[in-house]
Amino acid sequence: MKKEYLVYLLLSHSGSLFSRTINLYTDDAYTHVSIALDENLDQVYSFGRLNPYNPFFAGFVREDIHHGTFSRFPNTTCSVYALKTSEKQYNGIKNEIDRFRFEGHKYTYNFLGILTASANYPLSRKYKYFCSQFVSEVFLKSGIKLTHKHPGLTSPMDILQYEGLELVFSGYLREYRQPQLTVAIAG
Repeated sequence: MKKEYLVYLLLSHSGSLFSRTINLYTDDAYTHVSIALDENLDQVYSFGRLNPYNPFFAGFVREDIHHGTFSRFPNTTCSVYALKTSEKQYNGIKNEIDRFRFEGHKYTYNFLGILTASANYPLSRKYKYFCSQFVSEVFLKSGIKLTHKHPGLTSPMDILQYEGLELVFSGYLREYRQPQLTVAIAG
């Protein structure tokens, strides 16, 4: 039996002041996106708060869906999508994330990039990312083009345009319980 290499995308809206501010501008259902390497969402990575109580102290984070920032906002809504990848693409995504993990102390949040993206100007700055810029770039470097947009212009909702995504859960993040895929994922 051929092994499947699945990666998961967690799109969320916490209701924090920062996410509500983004939502006022975009009117999108989700204002944050993360990459998960497992269906249990134990290995979730993105750019966000390093301290659950301080939105300005932000950078590359390993997120915990039960503790930290997500636990501060128990009414976080989300959708979890699975994406079938090749072994090479999966290893590329994992290697890119490992690169961020090993140099995590160098990375900070690209607040200025969020502002310039709203003016349709991508601002790429060394060691600075916002969540969807990070996700888009990690996938792009691994051979998967999630969207036609430049990573510095990509929003969480833009990522949903990718045809290979399979919805596995939608609801409150606190209710996520590793649902099983019911439909075969098209390759």
